[in-house]
Amino acid sequence: MNAENAETQNRPVKILMIEDDPEFAELLTEYLAQFGMEVTNYEDPFLGVSAGVQNYDLLLLDLTLPGMDGLEVCEEVVRKYDIPVIISSARNDINDKVESLRLGADDYLPKPYDPKELHARILSLLRRYNKSGGKRSETPPEYEIRGDTIYHHGQALHLTPAEFDILSQLIRKQGITISREQLINESKVMSDSSQKSLDVIISKIRSKLGNPKAIQAVRGVGYKLL
Repeated sequence: MNAENAETQNRPVKILMIEDDPEFAELLTEYLAQFGMEVTNYEDPFLGVSAGVQNYDLLLLDLTLPGMDGLEVCEEVVRKYDIPVIISSARNDINDKVESLRLGADDYLPKPYDPKELHARILSLLRRYNKSGGKRSETPPEYEIRGDTIYHHGQALHLTPAEFDILSQLIRKQGITISREQLINESKVMSDSSQKSLDVIISKIRSKLGNPKAIQAVRGVGYKLL
């Protein structure tokens, strides 16, 4: 939903920010709050992209992030959601700017910058977005984690604690291979389990997703959620 519609419905403009500098994120959050803009920041890009992107009016995205480059985040968000994207980055190389725009970002704001300029760019972008008929996609995301429930294309999955734990890890690093050891070690309920037990759980998750190819086994390494 755009700024104009948000104001009409007397609700704040909701901004999803993925920024790993907490002090800078807090500065922007406090500044934009003065103008009725509600900012939710995630320092971890994997958490950010699984936070219900479709529920926000705009994405403010850093490029230098832990574990996943901002360009990858941009590409994934643009591919899955209809939401305007502003890149906020200290990477001033022209190639980063060109690649961001090529991938679908709407604006690129190099750091450091005055929060006043960011506010002006957000308003300008949301006005243009409104005029062009842009709106958030009503299509539910492929995967979404809400509390202790995982939704697949908008439908809640009925998972055991172990299945929820493993699938959550795969969703947060979708497209990236995770070793069997890491899946087990970072699990809250499978720390003493064997790799054979993990294989059984993966098989059950595939069945519940209704797609045996949704989770790819990478021989000798682990698993990857496609």
